Amino acid sequence: MSSNRGVVYLEPGKVEVRNIDDAKLAAPDGRRIEHGVILKVVSTNICGSDQHMVRGRTTAEPGLVLGHEITGQVIEKGIDVEMLEIGDIVSVPFNVACGRCRCCKSQDTGVCLTVNPSRAGGAYGYVDMGGWIGGQARYVTVPYADFNLLKFPDRDRAMSKIRDLTMLSDILPTGFHGAVKAGVGVGSTVYVAGAGPVGLAAAASARILGAAVVMIGDFNKDRLAHAARMGFEPIDLSKHDKLGEMVAEVVGTNEVDSAIDAVGFEARGHSGGEQPAIVLNQMMEITRAAGSIGIPGLYVTEDPGAVDSAAKQGSLSLRFGLGWAKAQSFHTGQTPVLKYNRQLMQAILHDRLPIADIVNAKIIPLHQAAEGYETFDQGAAVKFVLDPHGELAA
Repeated sequence: MSSNRGVVYLEPGKVEVRNIDDAKLAAPDGRRIEHGVILKVVSTNICGSDQHMVRGRTTAEPGLVLGHEITGQVIEKGIDVEMLEIGDIVSVPFNVACGRCRCCKSQDTGVCLTVNPSRAGGAYGYVDMGGWIGGQARYVTVPYADFNLLKFPDRDRAMSKIRDLTMLSDILPTGFHGAVKAGVGVGSTVYVAGAGPVGLAAAASARILGAAVVMIGDFNKDRLAHAARMGFEPIDLSKHDKLGEMVAEVVGTNEVDSAIDAVGFEARGHSGGEQPAIVLNQMMEITRAAGSIGIPGLYVTEDPGAVDSAAKQGSLSLRFGLGWAKAQSFHTGQTPVLKYNRQLMQAILHDRLPIADIVNAKIIPLHQAAEGYETFDQGAAVKFVLDPHGELAA
């Protein structure tokens, strides 16, 4: 294996592509893992969740190798791997999961009980998620490979749709999970908060689930314009702070059947200041009685850059009584990718879900990752896909 290179978090606002340790069949504590594989990374994406760390809004330590959206080729495997062969092209769920614990056996792989000594749930290249090395690199190690990895059935067909299939590691299942947990079905009216890649993936998921109308709210006019081109109803939140009135302009009533929060804890209000609970409170206001709210947007237990001491500990000023009075359902947490990725792969392979175009995927070489982070952080209406080996068509 040639030397490995990866995207390393250095300090708030700064990442750099550096030489990193070669991938080995080993857990973060150094134990050899025969149930794992080493992948040559085919594609790996920059995610909005990564940006929280890069902005200094988490307790991530300098030196962290980033990246949890990974697609790769098996180049080495442990002796306990039985269902995969050298050369297979696979999608890596961002959840690191053992497949053996109570949660994994229930398909709740986002909260695996064994892969992270500090809490339930593990992920690659992410703060407090077990120390697993990130995949914005040339090579990466994946444990419990038979359980975790989704093998693509045909290499050539997979590579021809790699811009779409690379979204299976996180944002597409995450958007789909948000839509499912929001109760989206045939004829639903849906509001999605946030026109970034996850919001667009949630909107696309709502549409394939049968929604009658899908609205997307954002302040970013470029992202709203792209959402409109993709056939969604844009809601320009800069107009005023009466979200229900803007919803009523589209569907004739100030409530929707389903709402999806694809923003998370760095949310901003109409006044321009950060209000970490604003989206959640708006969701309760505009969702009908007995409606459901899906919350794939990230919320953290520690936010050193929060606007107040309560929010620094993840305590938000929620109007929970409103949600209780309306008998609404809420669902949040890491998406259990394995619950959805095979079905979504089929939708992509059979041309039912052109997710790369919907999220405006743009392929860039690995060495341009820092520029990609900066451009994405400025609100560009794109989803950056890193090409570590220069093998993908731009």
